[in-house]
Parts: sequence; structure tokens; C-alpha cells
Amino acid sequence: MGRKTVELVVPSYNEEACVGLFYDAVKALFTETLTDYDFRLIYVDDGSSDGTLAKVKQIAQDAPEGQVHYISFSRNLGKEAAIYAGLEHSTGDFVAVMDADLQHPPALLIDMLHAIVDEGYDSCGARREDRKGEGAIKRVFSVMYYQIVNRLTTVELTPGSTDFRLMTRQMVDEVLKLTERERFTKGIFSWVGFKTKWIPYHNVERAAGRSKWSIRGLLHYAASGLLSFARAPLRFALWLGMIGCVAAGIDLIVLLVQCISCSCLPDAVHVVIFLLLLFGGMTVMLLGLVGEYLARILAEAKHRPLYIMKESNYGESDRKAG
Repeated sequence: MGRKTVELVVPSYNEEACVGLFYDAVKALFTETLTDYDFRLIYVDDGSSDGTLAKVKQIAQDAPEGQVHYISFSRNLGKEAAIYAGLEHSTGDFVAVMDADLQHPPALLIDMLHAIVDEGYDSCGARREDRKGEGAIKRVFSVMYYQIVNRLTTVELTPGSTDFRLMTRQMVDEVLKLTERERFTKGIFSWVGFKTKWIPYHNVERAAGRSKWSIRGLLHYAASGLLSFARAPLRFALWLGMIGCVAAGIDLIVLLVQCISCSCLPDAVHVVIFLLLLFGGMTVMLLGLVGEYLARILAEAKHRPLYIMKESNYGESDRKAG
């Protein structure tokens, strides 16, 4: 049997200061420790506005032939699209998804390979034991997020889990079969199954630069995960509508009893206001909820590509449509 290859998919958005440090760290790891394996990198430039692409090109030029590939998007399309593009172009025996900022310690690949090769797992992921260096709001949001997702969706997410994961070729091929446009990679990894081991590690601060995640971006990511795998909101809407109807029926009975017992009519203005608020609010909320799902159906029906590749150092025969 020949030497196995570990391929690293590295989504990069405005990471000019980090991509070189990442390559150096990975190269040192495979040169000094993981000497039985070859490695390849796939940098996916997600429409960066800084010098990330130029830096990656220089790395690819200086590295041994075929060791560093890059894909550059025509614009910023998001991390989910970048992960899919990298996985789609990967050919390694084992494939990992890692961040360029070194918050995913490359040294964990040692234990990950051991889990897959020696212990028989199909994938091995990294989960944070703490959120050191992050704001209190972000930490609280993270804890609540995993609790809500696990209660409302059909997938089970490990608290503190990250995108850092090493997978067998078989698992990667199955992940690529899920081609939905509104992607939630953590949920997809869980949905396809396979035997997964989780390795805990302490949170690591960025090697350089600042995080590209904003509160707005995190909220959008959380909503995407819920709507991609949760039927609970639709069921909640159904039950809320039924409860509203029952409440309106009870209120009507109370009003009728008052009319009969007191021989007087209730204040019509109050009754109308109550009914308008009850049914108006429910209607608007339910329409908004249904609209979210319809928007996702529309996105799938359009069959737009997951990504648009502007530039790459893959050969023409290797180019693939997103």
C-alpha cells in the first residue's frame, strides 16, 4: 500500500496575515511528526478584499508541485460555500476542514488520524471545552444555541463542536451528495451519520487579525441551522394557531355568559381590539414563518450554483462547476 494523503480544506476570508502561518505550521507538523503521511492544502479564497489571494498564490508557487491548491470565488459567498467547494475538489484519503487563523490547532490531526486509522472511526472532530478569549454575550449565545438546536431539530450537535473535522474519503463523498443551497455543514455532518469521535481542546486565540464573525452573522448562521433541519417551528405554528382558536372560543363563551347573566352587552370596542390583536398577531407571525420556508424552497428551485469560481490553479480538466 502507498502512502496515504491528508488533504486540508481551508476557507479563507481576509486572512492575509494568517495563511502563511497556517502553511508553515502544517508543514512542520507533517515534516517532524506525521512523517508517514503526505499532505495537500486547498485554500478557498471567499472573495477576500485584502491580499489573501496573492499570498496564497505565492505559497502555492513556493511549495512543492501539487502540494498547495487554491480556489478563488468571484465574490464573498460565505464559509458554507467555501467548505463545499474545497470538499468537492478534494481527492485525499483523509480530508479535514480547518480555519486559516490557527484557532484549529494542527497538532490535533495526530489524535484525529489515530482515531480513524487505529480505532476505526469514520471521522474525528474537535470540540472546545471553553470559550476563553471570547465575549460573555458570545459565550452565552453559544450555550443556548446548542440547547435549542438539539431540542428542535432532527440532528444532534455536540456542544462546543467546531467545523474542524477529519473525515474518511467515504464520508466526504456522502456529504457531497447533499447539494442543498442553504447549507448548514455541522448539521449535514451529523445527518449523514458515520462513527465520530470528539476530541476536547481549550480555545485558542487567533494567530493574527480579527474574527470575521459579527453578532448579525452568528444570528443568521443560527437561524440557518434551525430552518435547515427543524420541523418544530412549523409544528409550533400549527399548535399556536389551534391554541389561538381555542382561546378565542373560550373568550366568546365567557362573553355570552356575561351577556346572559348580566343582561348587558360587553364593550364592543374591547372585544374588537382583543380579537384584532390575537388573530392579527398570529397571522403575521405565521405568515412570516411560512415565508422563511418558502424562501428556502425558492432558493432550491432556482438551482443556482453553490459557488462561482473566478480563479484556480487546478488544471482545466480538474475544474468543476459548483
